[in-house]
Amino acid sequence: MNSQLKKQLDYVDSTRKKRIEVARTILEKPELIPSLLEIALEQNNPTGSRAAWVLEFVFKEASHYLHPLLDAFADGLKRVVPESSIRPLAKICEMLLLSYYNPAPGRDRPPLTNRHKRIITEACFDWLISTDKAAPKAYSMRCLQLLGMEIAWVHPQLKGVLEQNYATGSPAYRARARQVLKKLA
Repeated sequence: MNSQLKKQLDYVDSTRKKRIEVARTILEKPELIPSLLEIALEQNNPTGSRAAWVLEFVFKEASHYLHPLLDAFADGLKRVVPESSIRPLAKICEMLLLSYYNPAPGRDRPPLTNRHKRIITEACFDWLISTDKAAPKAYSMRCLQLLGMEIAWVHPQLKGVLEQNYATGSPAYRARARQVLKKLA
């Protein structure tokens, strides 16, 4: 593991400015991205959330760097516990699936396999049911809406979960649930 990378991650806080600074530094040295991903997915590493925040910005700028690491990314989703790590990982899943199902002109479509999609589906349902924060739930809803276009059982399950939790959900949860339910109708 690169000690310089760990020092940079110690510098990161929740501000967008710091996350973008470190992401730009890493994009100048893309060989650090596998180590960044490894740290982001470590179960008991307090730096993992910071690494996940930076990974989100790296992915936004240069998603193709994650494509060769999709096996490790998908496998790591099962291990991540802190909600501060889940939010950026759920956002990456959403961006991955959006670019897979609706590729932008001139951008590479991520090489998602059925295995990747299955793991992301499981993770998103877990996050939708078990996390307290609205953002990972909202990203998970969108992911599952997209995955359900291809995986037949996802939309009925998603609809059931959203309807069951709608009344007790936060305003942000209900707003996204309304959007997704409307698209599922």
